[in-house]
Amino acid sequence: MLRHILIVSGLMALAAIGWWIWASQPDQAKLSLAAVQGAQPKITAPRPQMIPTIKVADAVGWPANAAPTPAAGLKVNAFATGLDHPRWMYRLPNGDVLVAETNSPPRDVGGITGLVMGYLLNKGGAGVPSANRITLLRDANGDGVAELKTVLISGLNSPLGMTLLGGQLYIANTDALVRVPFVPGQTRITAKPETVVRYPGGGNHWARNVIASADGSRLYVAVGSATNIADDGLDKEENRACILEIDPVAKKFRPFATGLRNPQGLAFEPVSRRLWTTVNERDMLGSDLAPDYMTSVGLGDFFGWPYSYWGGYADDRVSPNRPDLYEYARRPDYALGPHTASLGLAFASDAKLGQRFASGAFVGQHGSWNRVPVSGYKVIYVPFDAQGFPQKNAKPVDVLTGFLDAKGQAQGRPVGVITDRTGALLVADDVGNRIWRVSTM
Repeated sequence: MLRHILIVSGLMALAAIGWWIWASQPDQAKLSLAAVQGAQPKITAPRPQMIPTIKVADAVGWPANAAPTPAAGLKVNAFATGLDHPRWMYRLPNGDVLVAETNSPPRDVGGITGLVMGYLLNKGGAGVPSANRITLLRDANGDGVAELKTVLISGLNSPLGMTLLGGQLYIANTDALVRVPFVPGQTRITAKPETVVRYPGGGNHWARNVIASADGSRLYVAVGSATNIADDGLDKEENRACILEIDPVAKKFRPFATGLRNPQGLAFEPVSRRLWTTVNERDMLGSDLAPDYMTSVGLGDFFGWPYSYWGGYADDRVSPNRPDLYEYARRPDYALGPHTASLGLAFASDAKLGQRFASGAFVGQHGSWNRVPVSGYKVIYVPFDAQGFPQKNAKPVDVLTGFLDAKGQAQGRPVGVITDRTGALLVADDVGNRIWRVSTM
């Protein structure tokens, strides 16, 4: 028995040593970030990994009076501070801003995988319990700072997306879409949430977003995959890696678009009226693959996950594979770079940030954990054309940078982006525990 214990302990020690050796010599990008961005990114041969490259910026928070750096001609101020891991926002018709203070539900992952995950979450600033609440922010005097900060509703389950429809506030918990009666102007909800539909919760990708169709007849909920590439089997991925279309009256849903590894941002493009989403692609193919992206989505669209990426490039690690599906995988509209963790999405139709930012999309990039050098950790803007698609050959424009300090540490990490009632851009910062406001000088 003792001999068996010593052997197992020795093997675990060797595995740990091997992991640290691998982590100290990570795969490095051979392409610039810009080369893997745009409508026609460069797709190189994959460099599959048994152990992922690990390079995540240490979360340190903002020093006193520090702030991110806005693009030329813009300025930034703290709209709200003292929040608890704010990730997503929603603007009410009266101008009040709701913010989901939230994080992953408890993860039951053991062994080396659990140790690595815990290490990454703590290092990147996501190792805190979820506050499980929605807070209301109000800037009544219009000075760009919320003077009212009050808990609207608590006791939720890792909530993220919110939308107001028919006198009901819909909230996307990690495992269910719920609703409560709500009238703009209220500062407290005491009603018990009613469950509209249940869907899979938790997993590696726990955050759920929700948006309503223009006529209010349907709701769309983004549900990420449980694993990287269906590592635990496709049966564990049912109704995941997709956008669900929900009938809020019948309380039923169907898959609307599938093969989306981790869709997050949802927004209707103002010209074409098509639904768009931001998607985080797969890991462990090297620092240059696969590009995260933003794309329009339609009923029945399939984007390849887990079998392929970027419109048909095979992922040979998936078993059993489906080469018969490669040709049916729709190519996304616009690559945002590899491992950028592009989450927030807001179109500029309501923005008043000058002509440079008048027609396009703002994207909050939370930042990479497995690329050398790191990518993301900023807010970008993608210019669109008159037909409602990214301009030909356009590359992203930096809107808000400086989330990494001179040592490469994360003072903050941007997530959700929306416009406020004045046309300024609000950015949720879940490491800095505040919301930034970007406006004209």
